Amino acid sequence: MSFSDFLFYFELGWSHIVSLDALDHQLFILALIAVYTSKQVKQILILVTAFTVGHSITLALSTFDIIRFDSKWVEFLIPCTIFVTAIANLFKNDKRKKNVQLNYYLALFFGLIHGMGFANSVRMMLAKDQYIGWGLFGFNLGLEVGQIIFVVLTMLISGIFLYFFKVRQRDWVIFVSSAVFALALQMALQRIPF
Repeated sequence: MSFSDFLFYFELGWSHIVSLDALDHQLFILALIAVYTSKQVKQILILVTAFTVGHSITLALSTFDIIRFDSKWVEFLIPCTIFVTAIANLFKNDKRKKNVQLNYYLALFFGLIHGMGFANSVRMMLAKDQYIGWGLFGFNLGLEVGQIIFVVLTMLISGIFLYFFKVRQRDWVIFVSSAVFALALQMALQRIPF
C-alpha cells in the first residue's frame, strides 16, 4: 500500500467525524462527553477510544464479510444510541467509579452499532484493496484523530461556559443532553425501518 492510499483512508475516516454529513457521529460524541470537564481528559480520551475500538471491530468484521446487517435497522439504531446516551446523562453521578467504567462499556457497545452504519458504504472499497488491514488502520486512525479534535473543540466551548460564564456543570449537562436528545429523537423517528 502506498502512502497516498493510506492518506486516502485516513481522510475518509477523518471526514467521517468532521464533515457536515457526520451529525449523528458528532452528536454521539457530544452526548458521550457532556458529563465531563476538561480536568477529566484521561477519562474522555479512554471513552472516545473505546468508541473507536467498537467502531473498528464492526467495520473489520463487515469488511471481511463475517457480519452483515440491514442498513435500515442500523440507521435507525444509531440515533437511538445517541438519545439513550443523552438520557443517561441526566441520571449520572460521574463521581462514582462504577458509572465511569459503565460508560466505557457503553461506548464500546454503541461503537459497534455506529461501525455498522459506515461499514456498508466502505465495505466494497476496502474489500477490493489487497492491503485491507492498512486501509482499516488508516480509516480508524483518521476517525480517532477527528474525534480527538472534535473533543478538544467541544471541551473548549464547554470550558468557556463553565469557567468564564459561570454556568453550573449540571445545567450545562442538562442543556447539552436535552438538545442532543431532541435532535437524535427526530433522526430516529425519520428513520423508523417499519
